Amino acid sequence: MSDTTTLQACPECHENYTYENGALLVCPVCAHEWIPQGAVETGSALQWEADTLRDSVGNELRDSDSVTVVKSLKLKGSDSIKTGTKVRGIRLLSTPVNGPDIEAKIPGVGQIYLKSQVVKKN
Repeated sequence: MSDTTTLQACPECHENYTYENGALLVCPVCAHEWIPQGAVETGSALQWEADTLRDSVGNELRDSDSVTVVKSLKLKGSDSIKTGTKVRGIRLLSTPVNGPDIEAKIPGVGQIYLKSQVVKKN
């Protein structure tokens, strides 16, 4: 999460020392874990509201953000994108193309479409 955004206080003990653990917020004082506001749990999966695009750990993505690929991706041919590849200046797609919702230009690969679930905001 960016430095300018504050996390919500713990609903159990009301302390402000919360931190993110994946898609959950955790209070180190009372060990309470909860789903942050803006997220909806459907079955066993955690899904965010439709008006925001989130990365693999729940950070909100915006145009021109820098991200890191968190999963190795195989491409057609012999190319692949390795875990840890940094991508600068992403563009969010208003209409996803066959599932991907991010357009990015990766050095050595070129223009590519990515799903937000395989990137993490820097």
